[in-house]
Amino acid sequence: MTNRIRIERAILNITQADLAERVQVSRQTINAIEAGKYSPTLALGMKIARVFDKPVDEVFQLEEGD
Repeated sequence: MTNRIRIERAILNITQADLAERVQVSRQTINAIEAGKYSPTLALGMKIARVFDKPVDEVFQLEEGD
């Protein structure tokens, strides 16, 4: 799964820590999701997308084989 979290954070000018606080997870969790090392739960993905005011499928995209 790929994601646009880093890009969307830059647009809003917020840090990983800011995003983590808004969705109630650790900064390390946001870092792992951005790096593609962790796939968020549906609920967390929806919370992240809500922060960016985007549909989930604009923030997260499935890759071949996912």
